[in-house]
Amino acid sequence: MADETGTARTPSTQAGAAATLGTTCCVVGGGPAGMMLGLLLARAGVDVVVLEKHADFLRDFRGDTIHPSTLELMSELGVLQEFLALPHQEVPKLAAVVGGVEVEVADFSHLPTRCRFVAMIPQWDFLDFLADRAAVYPGFRLIRQAGVTDLVEDAGRVIGVRASTPDGPLEVRAGLVVGADGRSSVVRKRAGLAIRELGSPMDVLWFRLSRKPDDPVQSTGRFDLGRIFVVINRGEHWQLGYVINKGTREEIEARGLDAFRSDVAELVPFLADRVAEIAAWDDVKLLTVRVDRLRRWYRRGLLCIGDAAHAMSPVGGVGINLAIQDAVATANILAPRLRAGRLSTADLARVQRRREFPTRLTQAGQVLIQNRVIGAVLSGGEVRDPASAEPALPLRLLDRFPALRRVVARVVGIGVRPEHVKTPQAS
Repeated sequence: MADETGTARTPSTQAGAAATLGTTCCVVGGGPAGMMLGLLLARAGVDVVVLEKHADFLRDFRGDTIHPSTLELMSELGVLQEFLALPHQEVPKLAAVVGGVEVEVADFSHLPTRCRFVAMIPQWDFLDFLADRAAVYPGFRLIRQAGVTDLVEDAGRVIGVRASTPDGPLEVRAGLVVGADGRSSVVRKRAGLAIRELGSPMDVLWFRLSRKPDDPVQSTGRFDLGRIFVVINRGEHWQLGYVINKGTREEIEARGLDAFRSDVAELVPFLADRVAEIAAWDDVKLLTVRVDRLRRWYRRGLLCIGDAAHAMSPVGGVGINLAIQDAVATANILAPRLRAGRLSTADLARVQRRREFPTRLTQAGQVLIQNRVIGAVLSGGEVRDPASAEPALPLRLLDRFPALRRVVARVVGIGVRPEHVKTPQAS
């Protein structure tokens, strides 16, 4: 059953027994990939249940960049103007500050898209927007506070999932289970799918500081020898990412909170008057950077997409948009088969074939930047003179040849093999 918002209610059942719900497709995870897939399948007339383990989307997400490729999809769905009516910041260019010198990295103003900018929109607003648009379709059901714990299998085929809810255990039976539950995916773990680790030399410490009306507007990255700092304008506050060598958080904490505040003030001087807002280490969250991908994204009755299939580096901020591209390709390929009740494992393999090439290429670029640029900067040691930090060769080339910035903008803003909505809207 679904209430007036389209959020499914757990079916009633006898005390002690698991409630059972049947659907054509069960999507595990209400993140960008899961919610976009749920919307597209429901729009195409496929019955779909999305299981989200949290009660709402109000969490401190790190990825709030909506790239031109995703904005293009919003246009294809006919909701772009509504979407851009949400509070957001438009970023037409990306820049980095190296040794006190600003270097332009990407210029989106030349992209062949309707929106030639990156939109900074809180991810909870983005997910609420998708949920609201999906709720108008009778085949869409969103069940919140449903944490998936296991798969249901029959003769080697996945036929559903088990989840815990405030109302008790829930079992969802489905013709297809899609794991879109992120880099710590329960679905891929329970499915026993093999993972290829690509490695990363860094982790990121995330925290926020207040933003004042006379602060700069532009989001940027700051490179000093031994230190990298990301500054993201989120309207009412700054989202800050302190990039560190992998596994060194304990060393940084051992130096003390005052030393950490001093580093922040030194790297971003205009924030020096408010570093005291970092009141305790609990205000600083660790993002463990992982780059990996499944060797095979599917089993009989099961498919993984987004971070569940390929955890991305934060380099370029493309993870969300790549996950959304996965969702669009999945809907394009599988919606007709699901509607006809003729889904096969070969159809799931088609999704992987379609999306594996852009994933591999994007990850290869991220690993190259991690090793050649970020790793080189982080290995620079405790150098306190920002002027001594010379831009790496790729940054110097971008500064010298403006045409390269357009190439970066296309890779970051549109990506490799961008997807387009091909599923027709069911009456």
